[in-house]
Amino acid sequence: MMDFGQIRLARVVRALRDLPRDGRPQVCFAGRSNVGKSSLINALTGRKGLARTSKTPGRTREIHFFLADDRAYLVDLPGYGYAKVSQEERRRWGRLIEGYLEHADMLRLVVVILDIRRDPNEDDWDLIGWLRMRAIPFVVVLAKSDKVSGNVRAVQQRRIMEALARQTGANRAAGAPTNTRASSIGPIRFSARTGEGKNELLRIVLDALAG
Repeated sequence: MMDFGQIRLARVVRALRDLPRDGRPQVCFAGRSNVGKSSLINALTGRKGLARTSKTPGRTREIHFFLADDRAYLVDLPGYGYAKVSQEERRRWGRLIEGYLEHADMLRLVVVILDIRRDPNEDDWDLIGWLRMRAIPFVVVLAKSDKVSGNVRAVQQRRIMEALARQTGANRAAGAPTNTRASSIGPIRFSARTGEGKNELLRIVLDALAG
């Protein structure tokens, strides 16, 4: 079993030419700015402060590669969709993220993080659709589940599950490839504070890295 107690920041990438090419498997984490991505990575690994958290959206502008047990990478992508940066900066982030996803031969899984309190926006659906089109395995996580009541958690989980199913149907109708390796268990509710969903997501991540 991989030991996340042995994990460190190994590389900060600002340009595609600097991506690691050492053959280690990778799982990456993607989501809009301020969605709780860093808190999720810290909770998942049990390493508080591993990924930098900030109350200022759009602060992370590079790809961070965390090397676990000298065997695999957890990859923290820059948050997308933050409106208060320049259009050129948003385009640069977009090129960096898309370029990484297109050229990461060792990418085993993308963890798409949504805020359970909000419906997915256009940027979220663009990312999910892009992953489906390229048959890149992914799982959807609904972060900050402790911020809403139990009834709201269940309703929002069901709404997003149904929306994902509709998108899959629309892709099939359009003749687009279907990502058959995507998680079939539906969106996972996750809370960095209470630990909800941690064990389930950890199992999925470890299985992906071992596959």
